[in-house]
Amino acid sequence: MEAREELKKLRESTGMNRKEFCEYFEIPYMTETDWELGNRRVPLYLLRLMEYKIQMEKLSDKRSKDGKEDDVTI
Repeated sequence: MEAREELKKLRESTGMNRKEFCEYFEIPYMTETDWELGNRRVPLYLLRLMEYKIQMEKLSDKRSKDGKEDDVTI
């Protein structure tokens, strides 16, 4: 799968439209649009960082909704 397709799939998985997605990641709207349309290439490292942030935020949202936090012992 191309990076532009991965980006679109990632954005759609969040339920955000382009404007919301751009505001969330502080990316210019035209940059993100060009990435999705294939006019410019999204840097792969940036795509991975966005995926990571979304995964981590979903985990933290889930824990806060449950009212529980995982106990971590070091």
